[in-house]
Amino acid sequence: MKLIRFGEPGREEPGVILEDGRWIDASGQFHDYDEAFFALGGMEALEAWVEDGCPDGIAIPPGSRLGPPIDRPSKIVCIGKNYLEHAKEFGEGIPTEPVLFMKATSAWSGPHDDVIRPEGSTKLDYEVELAVVIGRTVSGIVAESEALEHVAGYAVFCDYSERAFQKEMGGQWVKGKSCDSFAPMGPWLTPVGQVSDPQALRLWCHVNGEHRQNGWTGDMMFGAAYLIHYISRFMSLLPGDVIATGTPSGVGMGMEPPRFLQPGDCVECGVEGLGELRQRVVAG
Repeated sequence: MKLIRFGEPGREEPGVILEDGRWIDASGQFHDYDEAFFALGGMEALEAWVEDGCPDGIAIPPGSRLGPPIDRPSKIVCIGKNYLEHAKEFGEGIPTEPVLFMKATSAWSGPHDDVIRPEGSTKLDYEVELAVVIGRTVSGIVAESEALEHVAGYAVFCDYSERAFQKEMGGQWVKGKSCDSFAPMGPWLTPVGQVSDPQALRLWCHVNGEHRQNGWTGDMMFGAAYLIHYISRFMSLLPGDVIATGTPSGVGMGMEPPRFLQPGDCVECGVEGLGELRQRVVAG
């Protein structure tokens, strides 16, 4: 079972992909995959509904748009420079603790939606990442050994960045990370029990068919369990919150000369076993 949401932007309905490949509308039983769903045992109820044969579930119409697989979260917590080679290509030193920053939730986007190059953008860049979705509230510091017990599942995430806004305009990175459409996630949410080890997955990115990024989540300097433990020192993590765990080397900024995205470019990125995203860059 995989969790999906389908329909027009802002009007998505919950659904599931079954093991036999069928896409089933779950909106007759579940309101949405949001904070309340995860907090009130929705994952367990959804699994039971699927095991019971999805009573009253109907097929999702072919060609339906996929939205992000969960409703817009309370926060998107991102990790900067979490792969050594990317930290080197980014510059500004190697972190000794996780680098935390936030993306505005208004950047939330579907797995195949266009990426909008904002007005004034000159250095639009891509970053494929493993996304961790929180399933149980983390309030107070959680032990690293217990951290993954709070995870609902995993998905593919692309952390789009406008590097000029991020690095050349002063202040925090959030300015270059939060433009509309800069946080696509999907194409589905894979439940935590279906991923034996989040630190043993290949992730990759192609631009116009050219292989740009190729890495392993095991190369993270700070793994998923440690990140949950670390972030919980500074804020509560609520059900449905997303942690974007960082990107391997190969971003446009790190190339010689740099190669930033232009309108018409096609970005495809994926994580082993979790699916693929595909976005077309359009001018804002």
